[in-house]
Amino acid sequence: MKRKIVRKERPKNLDLSTVQFPITATASILHRISGIIVFIALAIFLTLLNCSLTSAEDFQRVQGYFDLFIVEFVFWGSLTGLAYHAVFGIRHMIQDLGHWEELESASLSAKVGFAITAVLSILAGILVW
Repeated sequence: MKRKIVRKERPKNLDLSTVQFPITATASILHRISGIIVFIALAIFLTLLNCSLTSAEDFQRVQGYFDLFIVEFVFWGSLTGLAYHAVFGIRHMIQDLGHWEELESASLSAKVGFAITAVLSILAGILVW
């Protein structure tokens, strides 16, 4: 007995640049990315702290690093990542308590979270520069 092979029409090449994620999905993905940024930044800054505590000369050398634009930019990016992770971590905890679970309220809370993070990022920029 011959079996019929049924082929389902599936997309062969899904172009992710054409997929429009909802704001809640974008917020969730960025929350994970900000966690990775904070983890890496913690390792970098703990290494600098360790180096700065070894001697007065090393402290002066590490202090001089913070006059470089790239180090200031990394510091600002780390503070922004930490702010984002904290704001959206609080948002996720509130959702775990049963609030903001509907699409409308979740979208609004994500937009508010982005606005709060933008303000904190600007404040971090003022602090760094």
